[in-house]
Amino acid sequence: MNNHEVYLLQQIKGYPALTITLPTHRTSPENLQDPIRVRNLAEQAAVRLHKEFSKREITPLLERLDRLVEGIDYSHTLNGLGLFVNRDFALAIQMPFTLNECVNVGDTFLTRDLVFAMNRAQRYWTLVLSEKPTRLFECTSDTFVEVQEGGFPMIHAGPGGEQPLPGGFGIKKSAYRDEYHRKFFRQIDTALKPFLVDSPLPLVVVGVDRFLAFFNEVTKHKDAIMTTLQGSHDKTSPHELMQLVWPLVESALAEQRQQVLAELDKAVGENKYAATVGDVWRLAKEGRGRLLVVEEGFHFPARVDKTGMILIPADDAAAPDVIDDAVDEIIESVLEKQGKVVFVENGQLEAHQHIALILRY
Repeated sequence: MNNHEVYLLQQIKGYPALTITLPTHRTSPENLQDPIRVRNLAEQAAVRLHKEFSKREITPLLERLDRLVEGIDYSHTLNGLGLFVNRDFALAIQMPFTLNECVNVGDTFLTRDLVFAMNRAQRYWTLVLSEKPTRLFECTSDTFVEVQEGGFPMIHAGPGGEQPLPGGFGIKKSAYRDEYHRKFFRQIDTALKPFLVDSPLPLVVVGVDRFLAFFNEVTKHKDAIMTTLQGSHDKTSPHELMQLVWPLVESALAEQRQQVLAELDKAVGENKYAATVGDVWRLAKEGRGRLLVVEEGFHFPARVDKTGMILIPADDAAAPDVIDDAVDEIIESVLEKQGKVVFVENGQLEAHQHIALILRY
């Protein structure tokens, strides 16, 4: 799952839009029940739709749903599954976090839980540099999913890779080899750009020292690099790669949190910050947030006044006029306006009532 898929789902409108979500399992024997649960939820959806529509009207949607269910690979399920279907569209998304079991029919697809989970999960990219091939992984905590689009995986097909280097008297092959490697890594960097634009997440770069040096020399995405792993891992499995990379990511995140807390202290001294969920809500909506700092477990159900700028605390998150979690909406506002979000441990922002916003001005 990525930002592009969620954005696509959010743009599709028209009744009926069917959303089915459920928790799934990665391993046996727990995952043996997943196909049964999916079929049961699909049958619930069909019963509900038949009550509202004639057989002729609803058949195209149900046929799409049947094909989608039949195409699920239960040997590679993650922690959650979402099915999104209307008369003209069908998409199944595997997710590395648990989802509530739900069947929803509405004017739009139900993406709230996806957005919430994406905002709260630790997501990042891992780029494994190699001639045969360079691979890109979309990662969520300790889950690695290889990208199979946008040019990836990418093979060095030019001279020095699959083709021989120029020969002849006086030709310095090492210089040619280095230059063709730089060209290859520039191609990788160009292919990487759309992914970082669509999902501007931290980047882990893996490779031998020589390849890391070439990539660092040519890349336009140095600011995105969170950490590196040295070594040859062109044939390392995703699971083995995760075991090597995730501890480095955890260490880098811990260091990042300390830096952010120090930055917040500096912003407090300069009076360039906001605290409390109400003030942060308003300033985030105004586009003034440069960096949002929020405790991992902080949630705030609320109502919004007519202006959209004032939050009113609510006790019942399930009430029709209540935002389930205003914190999640704040996160979305900050990210949409090119700000950044960092989560810290519960209790670290107690003096700021669990949330703080470092301001642009």
